[in-house]
Amino acid sequence: MTIEPVTQETFPAFVSLIEALAEYEHLEKPDNAAINRLRRDAFSVLPRFWAWLAIENEEAVGYAIAFETYSSFLAKPTMYLEDVFVLESARGTGAGSALFNTVLELARERECGRMEWAVLDWNQTAIDFYKKKGAEVRKEWLLCRLTP
Repeated sequence: MTIEPVTQETFPAFVSLIEALAEYEHLEKPDNAAINRLRRDAFSVLPRFWAWLAIENEEAVGYAIAFETYSSFLAKPTMYLEDVFVLESARGTGAGSALFNTVLELARERECGRMEWAVLDWNQTAIDFYKKKGAEVRKEWLLCRLTP
């Protein structure tokens, strides 16, 4: 198992995994315009996010995507883990842990004050995974969303 940054060459595998996550979460898959924005934002001079693939036997079996926000109270960046996803066939191989740890290491390198993410309340497998990593599942903060 290796963890590699997403490249132009591995971008199609990255998109395929995003589509697999959309199916798992019963969401719409990204359309062509969204895929074009993903490519632009991943490979621009100032990328909007970082992304990695978990590779096993030359096949992409999982991915993680993360970006920074900023905490005014800590006066430090916060690493936000947008997605960590592993194909069902590769769960239990350590791919999820390797991806998670890659993002955590980047947060440490960039001197982030914390790392945060959201988890669906029905995804007990993910909740258990995060708790094993030492995460606190916070119930007092509610996720809000506005589509401009």
